Amino acid sequence: MSAAVASPRTKSPSPSGVRVRRRVLLFAATGLALLFVLLTVSLTIGEMPMPAGTALRALVGLGDPGDVLVVQQFRAPRTVAAIFAGAGLGAAGCVLQRLFRNPLASPDVMGITGGASLGAVALIAAGASQALIPVGALVGGLLAALLLGVFAWGSGLTVTRLVLTGLAVQAGLAAAVNLMIVRFPAELAGSSLQWISGSVYGRTWTEVWGAGGAMVLALAAALVMNRQLAVLDLGDDSAGALGLRTHRARLQLLVLAVVLASLAAALAGPVTFVALAVPHIVRFVTGPPTAASLALAGLTGAVLLLASDLVVQHLLPVEGLPVGAVTATLGAPWLLVLMLRQSSPVQRSQG
Repeated sequence: MSAAVASPRTKSPSPSGVRVRRRVLLFAATGLALLFVLLTVSLTIGEMPMPAGTALRALVGLGDPGDVLVVQQFRAPRTVAAIFAGAGLGAAGCVLQRLFRNPLASPDVMGITGGASLGAVALIAAGASQALIPVGALVGGLLAALLLGVFAWGSGLTVTRLVLTGLAVQAGLAAAVNLMIVRFPAELAGSSLQWISGSVYGRTWTEVWGAGGAMVLALAAALVMNRQLAVLDLGDDSAGALGLRTHRARLQLLVLAVVLASLAAALAGPVTFVALAVPHIVRFVTGPPTAASLALAGLTGAVLLLASDLVVQHLLPVEGLPVGAVTATLGAPWLLVLMLRQSSPVQRSQG
């Protein structure tokens, strides 16, 4: 009798579900291992190379004072900024693509990073403290999202209208940023150009603790709201039948994605490609969205941006090249392929 009672509770999972879990666990383990390797490499190589053990001890304040200074004050802030910014971009791209059911939705395509750039550069022009740059980036990102909603929401957020409106908003905000830079004194113009090109060079702990601390809170909020995102994946009718206020949930998730992208821009400038590509990479490996997709997107974004920054620092012959130049070079053909796929006859016939 006990076996008969227990049998309904011991239902074995389907083979496809087991395979998905295995892929998710393998992907997560690989990503964490790769992130640790990249972090170690980032702390060890440079003009003063040092063994991995020495660099890791210096990170926690142990060992030679010179090594501690190099690691803690120069290498670690840049590395942590790249990790936080990449995680924020990956999570923001995942939220936006699932929210709009649109593989082209990302902060850089929709103009959010352009707005964040405008807000941050405006504060730089005003001589504000570095700790306030995240505030300016956040306000600018929200402004860009508002402009996108005003111009694109009225006729429905179709793929073509969303992309074209986002590109127009991005171009307009970029023009405003360039105009401000032209009006800057020479020293401010140089630092602003370095920032808007997408770079984690010269990041300090003040910037990292400000934007990075807010990023941790935003990522935690995204994980908390992941259940609402999963319900929205079922469609508005099904989500409403389950008791979810769909319009309110969409607005909350949209604001959260803007916050994530704006804080990432405050740390690394308007880095392109990462938020666009990361959700596709996660879907390619793990399949349809799962409860872990958002966390995996953040992990993948951190790995991708940190790896790109290491390529810029140590593998390219051009010294001082910003990481945004590398990601933009990768992102341009990626965006073109996605747009061609969206406009193909098969896609149109399905629409």
